[in-house]
Amino acid sequence: MQLSSVDLNLLVVLDALLEEGSVTRAAHRLNLSVPATSRALGRLRRAFQDPLLVRSGRGLSPTAAAVDLRPRLRLWLEQAEDLLDREARPLARSLTVVAPQDLIQTKVDRLLARLSATAPAAQLRLLAADSGRDGAEAVRDGTADLAVVVNAAKYPDLRSLGLVRAGLTAVVRAGHELTRGEVTVERFAAAAGHVLVSRSGRPDDALDRELREAGHPRTVRCVVPGYLAALHLVSRTDLVTIAPAALVGELADTLGLTPVEAPTRLRPLRVTQVWHPRRDQDPLLRLLRSALTALADELAGPEDEPPH
Repeated sequence: MQLSSVDLNLLVVLDALLEEGSVTRAAHRLNLSVPATSRALGRLRRAFQDPLLVRSGRGLSPTAAAVDLRPRLRLWLEQAEDLLDREARPLARSLTVVAPQDLIQTKVDRLLARLSATAPAAQLRLLAADSGRDGAEAVRDGTADLAVVVNAAKYPDLRSLGLVRAGLTAVVRAGHELTRGEVTVERFAAAAGHVLVSRSGRPDDALDRELREAGHPRTVRCVVPGYLAALHLVSRTDLVTIAPAALVGELADTLGLTPVEAPTRLRPLRVTQVWHPRRDQDPLLRLLRSALTALADELAGPEDEPPH
């Protein structure tokens, strides 16, 4: 395919189609008519000799070829935008971030305040990781600019920077029997039931294995995808859960929660931000990474540890 034979505006249409997964929504985003956008998709299919997008349910899903070209397309468009408007454009655009729902609901106001101080025209588009969305994979394929991941494996192909090792605590409602006396392994395991936080839906974790080895398995009554859901459930029942100590401290008065010392050591959560090497020099993404690092330092509680 010769570059001179292709209308480069079609690549802008392709980017919108891949982002929206819908001809109608892409047309609205680009201020084009639906028929014009549909014709552009036809021209793109002929140019790339691939369907690019295929019908899936009520929308369109990218083919393998489209998934492969998407990050390169996004990078090319960003470089073209920077070339055309080097001074104003880099900080006046949107960044997509995949993060746990707990972080989105409790920390984004402060993150926005920090980012707005240096990039007032920037916009954040936040996607929750709790629904099974893989933040690292989203960074790889270009659907996200940055991901905040928890206890993730190392990614040799991505850049990463630790934010905090978040300390955990056991927590119950105010007046719960575990708020009185020493919380032994026996009492902890024999509580009315436990709420397990698992974004993958697995019904046990390292704590369960330790309790079983000690001869005191606990009874998990409910598995939820996030800590906020667990804390709200615990506040209205006799159930017990494990959650980040800083989050518990922030919500204890509002929800009527009481942290209690767990009878076994709780491994802290490793919270890390990851991004693709191709975005190392992106000025807006660098500001966002700095804002996240500063926010993590500001909000770290006494039970938290610095990242290693």
